[in-house]
Amino acid sequence: MIKILKTQGNARRGVFETVHGTAQTPAFMNVATCGAIKGGVSALDLKDVNCQIQLCNTYHLHVRTGDKTIKELGGLHEFTRWDGPILTDSGGFQVFSLANLRKIKEEGVNFSSHIDGRKIFMGPEESMQIQSNLASTIAMAFDECVENPSEYEYSKQSCERTTRWLYRCKDEMERLNSLHDTINKKQMLFGINQGCVYDDLRIEHMQKIVELDLDGYAIGGLAVGEPKEDMYRIISAVEPYMPKDKPRYLMGVGTPGNIIQGVKRGVDLFDCVMPSRNGRHGHLFTKQGIININNIKYEKDLLPIDPECDCPVCRNFSRSYIRHLFKAKEMLALRLCVMHNLYFYNMLMQDIRDAIDNDTFDEFAERNTDLYDKRI
Repeated sequence: MIKILKTQGNARRGVFETVHGTAQTPAFMNVATCGAIKGGVSALDLKDVNCQIQLCNTYHLHVRTGDKTIKELGGLHEFTRWDGPILTDSGGFQVFSLANLRKIKEEGVNFSSHIDGRKIFMGPEESMQIQSNLASTIAMAFDECVENPSEYEYSKQSCERTTRWLYRCKDEMERLNSLHDTINKKQMLFGINQGCVYDDLRIEHMQKIVELDLDGYAIGGLAVGEPKEDMYRIISAVEPYMPKDKPRYLMGVGTPGNIIQGVKRGVDLFDCVMPSRNGRHGHLFTKQGIININNIKYEKDLLPIDPECDCPVCRNFSRSYIRHLFKAKEMLALRLCVMHNLYFYNMLMQDIRDAIDNDTFDEFAERNTDLYDKRI
């Protein structure tokens, strides 16, 4: 359940309460794929960059170290030392990305591990069991994320299969939450809307999955190469059919501009590897646009990454020093840049929340959508 405190147009300012704490929305979920942010950033560091929700990857934790082992160790919260909400994805997107190694059928998906090639079967029940072992706050339903674009007829069949899988996910989660040895007996389930770039399939699918009265709803299968205009159109098409009192999650999105426009269309939750991935390559988000710290012009620049930023990195280190770390191939370069980018994303969400609170979100969106995505 989400409590909406304020709206401006379709933009929503809310409070999302969970068994592991409360998140102020709109919110960005920081991606800790294997239980840590790539770039040497721990769960404890996330507190310093204002993270509210951590996202971990079901598939990757299943193949390494193993969800059963993590359950024995107390679940993801004990394992990673993150004490706030954790969302685990279903593994569906990873199966989608292993396209050359998979075989989809009604029961689920047979595929080969990208680690050692061993055969793995994952269906709705298996995904729920893995996520229950991980004891995340929010589990995502197992879905088929089709290639974009895909043929209309295949997209329609895929939506129908994803709906059938969702019923199985819900039944299995109810069973798991009733077991005596389940760590988190209040684990939430979010359904995922699919339908490629076809408005009618998206709307029909959303109408069907809303009937299950789940804890939240996600829009999946976007930000996989389609033009951003298609993404914005799909969000606008399905938003009227999403429950007003449930969290809305746009999966795998995106740039700062994408997030601003997603909020404008009614989305509450976002996740993306972009801040950490870009940071590891020296591409840094600032309120003036995106800079590449590897450029020669920063060699003797004593300014912080962003003079308007008060993150731990900008308070202590110069552009010149961080560029030097990259050139010297020091791992500290990755850590500092990832921390700055995550802080930027989390403060972007704070600025968005403040703008909605102050009835200035439209002006904020107009001013910053293109600016924050611009490469300097």
